[in-house]
Amino acid sequence: MKTIKPEILADNSEVTINSQQVETLKKHFPQCFDKDGNFIAEKLNEIVADSGTALSKESYGLNWLGKSYARLLANENPLTLLAEDKTHNQKPENKDSQNLLIKGDNLEVLKHLKGAYSESIKMIYIDPPYNTGSDGFVYQDDRKFTPEQLAELAGIETEEAKRILEFTQSKANSHSAWLTFMYPRLYIARELLKDDGVIFISIDENEASQLKILCDEIFGESNFITTFSRVMKSGGAKAKFVTPNVEFIHVYAKNIERAKHFRTSISEDQIRNYYNKVETSGPRTGEKYGEERLFLSSLTPRPNQRYWIECPDGSFAIPPGKNFPMEVVESQKVLPTSEDGCWRWTYETYKEAFLEKRILFKETDTSPLLNEKRERSKYNIYFKLWLKDQQEKGKTPGNLITKWENRHSSAELKDLGIPFEFAKPSMLIKYLIEIARVSSNDMILDFFSGSATTAQAVMQFNFDESSNLKFILIQIPEPTSPQSEARKVGYKTIFDISKSRIKKAAEKIRAENRDYNGDLGFKIFETLPIFEGYLDNIETLQGDIQDLFDGATLSDEQLEHLLTTWKVYDGTPLTQPLVETDLAGYTAFRHDKVLYLMHQGFKTESLKEFLSKLDTTTGTDKDFDVEKIVLFGYNFNSKNQLEINEAVRQYQNRKEKNVSVVVRY
Repeated sequence: MKTIKPEILADNSEVTINSQQVETLKKHFPQCFDKDGNFIAEKLNEIVADSGTALSKESYGLNWLGKSYARLLANENPLTLLAEDKTHNQKPENKDSQNLLIKGDNLEVLKHLKGAYSESIKMIYIDPPYNTGSDGFVYQDDRKFTPEQLAELAGIETEEAKRILEFTQSKANSHSAWLTFMYPRLYIARELLKDDGVIFISIDENEASQLKILCDEIFGESNFITTFSRVMKSGGAKAKFVTPNVEFIHVYAKNIERAKHFRTSISEDQIRNYYNKVETSGPRTGEKYGEERLFLSSLTPRPNQRYWIECPDGSFAIPPGKNFPMEVVESQKVLPTSEDGCWRWTYETYKEAFLEKRILFKETDTSPLLNEKRERSKYNIYFKLWLKDQQEKGKTPGNLITKWENRHSSAELKDLGIPFEFAKPSMLIKYLIEIARVSSNDMILDFFSGSATTAQAVMQFNFDESSNLKFILIQIPEPTSPQSEARKVGYKTIFDISKSRIKKAAEKIRAENRDYNGDLGFKIFETLPIFEGYLDNIETLQGDIQDLFDGATLSDEQLEHLLTTWKVYDGTPLTQPLVETDLAGYTAFRHDKVLYLMHQGFKTESLKEFLSKLDTTTGTDKDFDVEKIVLFGYNFNSKNQLEINEAVRQYQNRKEKNVSVVVRY
């Protein structure tokens, strides 16, 4: 008896360097493929041409040894499972938290996250290894390919495949190795970003140019926003040529047409030194404001921005210039020439501000304005900038960041009692969060977590701004140096430092305000290897599987690892628990419209109870709305599978309700 075609999540036998991209094309442009699955490029050219988009004949790109391999890695399915740290997650401060710290290789974790977090992340900040030669970066990869296998999957010559495998298995730190490491991680990161999302990538001059071209390819050159130059230290030891005081932050949007324009809020110094006047009358009494001159000599003359303004004494004023009509005209249309000064606004905007009582006339002997007699006007004209309005709009940031040098991060880590170097200051990340104009419930991702600077920045931002941002941090359990101060005080891995810092930063915020009820907890998950023997002979799963892996040998904890992995694959966030559902003594697990049957012992009575619950007309559970049943294939033989599938098929025909049955391994 033949089983239903199985779904094998860790199966990469048909994955190539472009398999996912081709599936995307087939999904959105089916007309571009013939009946044999061959791609018809002319059809796609027609679609693009019909949209009015020009076809460019120029192109450039970045090629390196290992690029084909990197593309293959970006398309592969994860080869691990996700497991929950239940002891940590059930603590009172963590059990309802929506924040995540995940231990494992970030490439594996990113692939897992695609199921539930695709197009869900508002902002990504990463501080990857800079590949300086002294930062410890080496390419490490435990995937096992023969040159022939890699050549076939990557579509390259066997000789090139041999050269790629040599550096992927020899802890290389060349430019090619670094690019091979970064490409798949950035590629998947883009898939996780919301349509209006942005990514910030810290880097130094060693790989800055390579990274820029790599990001142009992955995110699109048109989605480049800027490269911030950041002062990381003001001093430094003598160097052979130049002391490196600056590093960089490349910034890209997922879709620059949808991304919010960057803005920064008004600082306390600006409020104290500029927005320091208080309105004494009218509807805005008590509000702070600053003053700006209406005429600014550096403005380029524009039509309708040179006109007469009547002053309190009945005289008129105009910016200096040659186009100087002696008669004041009612229309106020005085077109400037290239040598004429002009106001900041059109006359219509000025009149609107005047009616709002935002215009100020100040008597002065040094006014740059002229009156009708070509003499210096006795008035200079200003307008009010209301602090409240400016705070809502914000100010456009410059691309030079001079605050928050690296020494600030050392000081704040010391304040938390954590001996660690090489972190970024949390205020820097908080500043980037601010200018990205995140919304209250957005998610921030950092998949090179390090000491968890991003987590501290998010929690402090939430505390300061009454916001509810959530963070997802990923950190591999990289060992600390045996001679380091961190190891001496008990931190065996960088992950341990991440975990400790989040807890200590949360405690610091709680100490500032005991009544604060924001989310200062976090849940922990980690990647684990797939069970030994689990995928042996997996290609024979078309028949009865009783002679293969025995699912009954898995403990409840191991089945929970499968469930955690599968629920994320099916779109359920890691922080969302599954609901236990009793089916005539058999425990199933459910979230939303997906039901998981994991254990052995599913009887006919359980199937009947399931159908009863599914029937919303007569069912005992009115909220039981399942559209997909996932069976753990190793615990359901062929007969079980077909019995469930046939019962569900008959139910669908009778009730006209779509319910699919999936047998998964």
